[in-house]
Amino acid sequence: MNKDNLGIAVISVIILIAGFVFAYQFVEPAPPSRITIATGSSSGAYNAFAKRYRDILAEQGISLTVLETAGSIENIDLLNSGKADVAFIQGGTGNPDTSPDVVSLGSLYFEPLWVFVRDKHDIQKISDLKDLNIAVGAKGSGTWAITRQLLKLNGVKENGPNIHQLTSTESARVLKAGQVDAAFFVVSAASPLVQDLIRQPNLKLFNFQRAEAYTRQHRYLSNVTLHEGVIDLSANIPNHQVKLLAPAATLAAREDLHPALQTLLVRTAGTVHRAGGIFEEPDQFPSPKYLDYPLSADAQRYFENGPSFLERYLPFWAAVLVDRLKVMLIPLITLMIPLVKIFPPAYRWRIRSRIYRWYKDLIRIEHEVLAAESVITQAQLMEQLTNMRNEVRELNVPLSYSDEVYNLRLHIDQVMRDLENE
Repeated sequence: MNKDNLGIAVISVIILIAGFVFAYQFVEPAPPSRITIATGSSSGAYNAFAKRYRDILAEQGISLTVLETAGSIENIDLLNSGKADVAFIQGGTGNPDTSPDVVSLGSLYFEPLWVFVRDKHDIQKISDLKDLNIAVGAKGSGTWAITRQLLKLNGVKENGPNIHQLTSTESARVLKAGQVDAAFFVVSAASPLVQDLIRQPNLKLFNFQRAEAYTRQHRYLSNVTLHEGVIDLSANIPNHQVKLLAPAATLAAREDLHPALQTLLVRTAGTVHRAGGIFEEPDQFPSPKYLDYPLSADAQRYFENGPSFLERYLPFWAAVLVDRLKVMLIPLITLMIPLVKIFPPAYRWRIRSRIYRWYKDLIRIEHEVLAAESVITQAQLMEQLTNMRNEVRELNVPLSYSDEVYNLRLHIDQVMRDLENE
């Protein structure tokens, strides 16, 4: 590249850099590399799923801190306070009016309400439990949040002396020991707690015969069926079909969580929960249904359109970088179009200016030739013309402009002849 091209190119690059600097003011910040998720007890399904999320996100360069909690109610408080970025929330426990900064990223799986009753009691309806000792879940847990609603619907006082607010582990222990007559649990079917209690010979699983009525009054509940033998075919557990009520476990986040991370979390949820389970069909979850909080706009786009082109073919960090910097294409395109148009004429002007500047001197000498009155003056003008002709011979221009150089040399020779004839 000759120095003329280089000069024009340098000016163009400076203009482009200035445009990029201006556009960079509108580039989104990079997503944080560390986020916190609120789960539940160390033995619960939320905690186990969070660890799987942590492993998957680590492959994308995101560090996920798993925070053990008492359950959904505490998780919502942590989201509201900003102490957690993401949380597992049990359906029916969230209230958008008291948590305006919380959004849903999708529901994940059905989380049935299991009511185990000691075999000696003939319980047909929840109202039949009103005089029995009941373990209803710890205060602040999702189990307690849904249980108190069902007790109220059936006319059972939630603060009676027979109501015991205990953790799931404690509830299972006192139920097996005969210290309570019934216990409520909202946990996954894969939970070791359920696998243990459903095999206890002196316990039976309550059948929600009016499940459909409950779902009509509380839309966050679904009517699911535990089919005969689905837990253990060889032992035929359960030995009959049981109707259960099930809220959906959901993934919630703070609304201000970086959009790229919201999308990444929905993708991660798909990896973990897409296979389904005994209550879920494959690819039924994650889902934009069964939510307490409004669905995030980024999650909604993902559910409607799937991962973007960049997310399909690039690592997370690269996709985010390209997506962030795409705004830089605006000044690039905006400036490159006129620069491409300006560059050729600017280049032509630059080359021709090196030729045309000699004509200014040539015209001046020609005027002086006509006015020359002495031999000394003519000799001086001839020397100037000779020097000019020699310098023009050394003039280096692109081949396409050589005809203009030769024209200049012819014009110099013409003025020299005119001077000689004087």
